Amino acid sequence: MKQVTVAGVDCGTNSIRLLIASVDEQGLHPLAPRIMKVIRLGERVDRTHRFADQALDRAYEACRLFADQLRSHPVDGIRFVATSATRDAANRSDFEEGVESILGVRPEVISGTEEAALSFLGAISVLESGPRAASMPQAPYMVVDLGGGSTELVVGGDGRQAPIDRAKAAYSMNIGSVRITERHLRDDPPSQEEIDQAVEDIDRHIDQAFETVPIEEVGTLVGVSGTVTTMSALALGCAQYEPTQIDGVTIPVDQAERANQEVLHMSRQDRAGLKPIHPGRIDVIGGGALIWNRLLDRVSQACPAALDGGGYIASEHGLLDGLVLDYGRRLLKS
Repeated sequence: MKQVTVAGVDCGTNSIRLLIASVDEQGLHPLAPRIMKVIRLGERVDRTHRFADQALDRAYEACRLFADQLRSHPVDGIRFVATSATRDAANRSDFEEGVESILGVRPEVISGTEEAALSFLGAISVLESGPRAASMPQAPYMVVDLGGGSTELVVGGDGRQAPIDRAKAAYSMNIGSVRITERHLRDDPPSQEEIDQAVEDIDRHIDQAFETVPIEEVGTLVGVSGTVTTMSALALGCAQYEPTQIDGVTIPVDQAERANQEVLHMSRQDRAGLKPIHPGRIDVIGGGALIWNRLLDRVSQACPAALDGGGYIASEHGLLDGLVLDYGRRLLKS
């Protein structure tokens, strides 16, 4: 069976990830553990529209770590995608040149629509091949990728008129855990006035998203990204963050909303005592929890069937899996 070995780098507003895998007609097969580093590349970008020097330094340090890993695992090709913060930064060429000098590949600044489509591909391909494959949940699926700078909503086909793993409609909201925290949640813990202003901001974006994605058609909600999986771990009462305890699990909405509210109203010091939260997320997870809470509430109002099982599916697979799978498939065809 023909296969290729590829690497993918997903550089977001808050974190950067590397995945090295072989890809064949059956899907992707990781060849090394995924690496994730919180670099906060989007620090103050919402306000300054520029990358800070210290943020660039953190990104380059992570890239040097990735370069070491790639020397141990030679690949046929590497694709590096950058998302929300890089789309907004006036000095993004500095970042692109710095990354290219370390990894030998220039970052691709992808649109929110492409980001959404790749996240959808990554999440749904795992559902199709994983333990749920024998009893797939109700299509169409809506995948929510809640990042640091943007949040993507993408709805796929129903399995009859269109394949379930093909994106039908997508919308990228210019809000994420870092943006909402920096815009609104400045006190520690945040004041009710700050929370109310943040909710107004979030709901305005959701209103716009629901005008584009057919929310009323959704059969199952799937949540991806570090914010969603972290909050899912807390909702389940996990003592530590363990991906196998979260990936593919249905998270009850009432437990998720309770965890979201608790984390939102906590001080940063109290959040630091919750071991499932990565240290690099402690100061912004409240903003992410608020976005996730509003989305769960709005989806339950607009389309109760999407949460028919009493919850959503949490997934450890999203943009990174999608870009590796898509890139590998394109190399196989060339």
